Amino acid sequence: MDSKRFEIIYNQGKLEVFKIIRDNETGVLYMMNLAGAGSGLTVMVDQEGKPLLDENYKK
Repeated sequence: MDSKRFEIIYNQGKLEVFKIIRDNETGVLYMMNLAGAGSGLTVMVDQEGKPLLDENYKK
C-alpha cells in the first residue's frame, strides 16, 4: 500500500494541540485534542449529525 490511510491536514497549538485528521479512503474528518497527559478523538459532524467530508478529498 503506497499511501497512508490517515493524514494530518491541520495542526494548531503547542501546549494544547488540535489536529484535523482525514481518512484518505472515505474523506471523513476527525479532530484530535492533546492536552497534558490527556487526549481525545472524535468524528467531526455537520448540523444534522452526518460526518464531515474534506472538500478537497478526491477518491
